[in-house]
Amino acid sequence: MLVISNPFAVANEIKIIHSLFEEGLSLLHIRKPDFSKLEMAAFIHQIKLEYRNKLVLHHHHALAEDFGINRIHFSENERKDSLEFAPFFKPDKYKSTSTHAIEDFNSLENEFEHAFLSPVFKSISKENYHPKINLFEALKSRTNFKTKVIALGGIDPDNIAKTLENGFDNVALLGTIWNHENPIKQFKLCQQIVHSYSL
Repeated sequence: MLVISNPFAVANEIKIIHSLFEEGLSLLHIRKPDFSKLEMAAFIHQIKLEYRNKLVLHHHHALAEDFGINRIHFSENERKDSLEFAPFFKPDKYKSTSTHAIEDFNSLENEFEHAFLSPVFKSISKENYHPKINLFEALKSRTNFKTKVIALGGIDPDNIAKTLENGFDNVALLGTIWNHENPIKQFKLCQQIVHSYSL
């Protein structure tokens, strides 16, 4: 199970992030599109060294080298821009990306460890962002099994089991964590569902 950072500042955010890792969070995608390089560096600097190998950087990819981060995420546009993508095409880096159609997911090269496919459900964090097609149906035509397909968009405790039962390899949480009054409690609930499904 993955968590994506809230794009906007959250009260006690670093403390919550540390607690999520303590509870067994496998990967945290740091997505802060409005951060300058300096702000991003300051944010990462606050996260304990022991968790750096579980961070995925969405922006200011060059900082990965400075902080010993070996996971980089590319947006759809970045992936299609070879000039943007090429400098980070290194064998020692784990790469992930975003897709919004099964055709795009199927056409990914093997270098991507995992890819988001979204939105699966109506988004919790983005207004008026909802599925245009049924991604469960679309996933039946999956041909790429080397890249893990991660469900994103409206994922919460009520639909995690359904999502995993319909062919997704894992789920990514955003709104259900950061919009909740008790993010850690909500994370643990989601984690229990994922674990019980994978047993």
